[in-house]
Amino acid sequence: MAALLALVGLAACAPQVPRAQFYGGPAAPLFAGGPQAPTQAPVARVAVLLPMSGPQAALGPAMLNAATMALFESGARGVELVPRDTTGSSGGASEAVRSALAEGARVVVGPLTGSETTAAAGQARAAGVPVIAFTNDVEQAGNGVWAAGLTPSQQVRRLLVSAQAAGVRRMGLAGPDGPFTRQLANALRNASREAGMSPPVIVTYPGAASRPQAAGQVVAQAGTEAIGLLILGESGAQAREMAAALAAAGVGAPATRLGGPALWAGDASLASEPALAGALVPGPDPGARAAFEARYEAAFGSRPPRLAATAYDATSAALRSVRPFDPTTPAALPVGEPLQGAEGAFRLLPNGQVQRALAVYALTPGAEPQMVEPPLMPGAAGS
Repeated sequence: MAALLALVGLAACAPQVPRAQFYGGPAAPLFAGGPQAPTQAPVARVAVLLPMSGPQAALGPAMLNAATMALFESGARGVELVPRDTTGSSGGASEAVRSALAEGARVVVGPLTGSETTAAAGQARAAGVPVIAFTNDVEQAGNGVWAAGLTPSQQVRRLLVSAQAAGVRRMGLAGPDGPFTRQLANALRNASREAGMSPPVIVTYPGAASRPQAAGQVVAQAGTEAIGLLILGESGAQAREMAAALAAAGVGAPATRLGGPALWAGDASLASEPALAGALVPGPDPGARAAFEARYEAAFGSRPPRLAATAYDATSAALRSVRPFDPTTPAALPVGEPLQGAEGAFRLLPNGQVQRALAVYALTPGAEPQMVEPPLMPGAAGS
């Protein structure tokens, strides 16, 4: 309670999140107009489905804190959050959304995972209530559901824009068999075709496969046309092993630069592998993220986990969709509008995907990843 009371004051005086630098004009503020006059009228309700218990319970309270921040910082009155525990399970998510809809929720924020989203989406669709889920599983997107997480497709496309600007004509991907690598591969094929680049080299292998052998497959498939940027669908020790195997096979700087998913930015051990020094990684607007973390820490006394930013953004967009003191009017999400969030500008698309203005970082041994290209919103000039 003390943290929430402090947050009320913080919302009035906190510095504004810096606007993301992207091409296509400034993003619209999330909320327009002054605060609503106090009233006893019924309130509009926004459901927030979170894992407050179960295997992901450590994330739930922090994500609820971020959702509460979004409400207070919006200045909106006549709107309340309706938190529900999903228990981190499909059954729990189904019961959580049923309960929230029965309470009159007009829009649903969450749940966390793809399987929970599948379980919750059917009831929400039947009720005509949109869902802004935290998952990065793009297969969940569409038909009234938005995937607010940073998807593999977004990450691939930001790296491709960077590579194309550097004169790269052909890209590649190497990763273990699985849903993540498949989504990376599909995104790379589509983005390469749309950009007029050569078809990419795609190499997948069993998770337990020999990395030197996999590196040999990359060399064999590449042929004589250079791969300017090779994305690795690996993480941790496997990413280091694969990068070293590629270097031993002759794949690496200066002809081929390596790249990886956004989660690499949080693993300082990766840059200690010489073959990964300078590897490119997509990531959020650093100024926006730092400002969000500072406000969160001032209110709650701890640094937020990465997913707290997703909860903040999803809640912010959801708050824009309801009419204060109006519990019955259907939600109208701000689809197509550039919005400002915890990690920079973002935009809800009609197909259920969420575009984000991503920067590009380079892994740096002994230091934090260094930003080498500023945030860029997909669809803007130069992207």
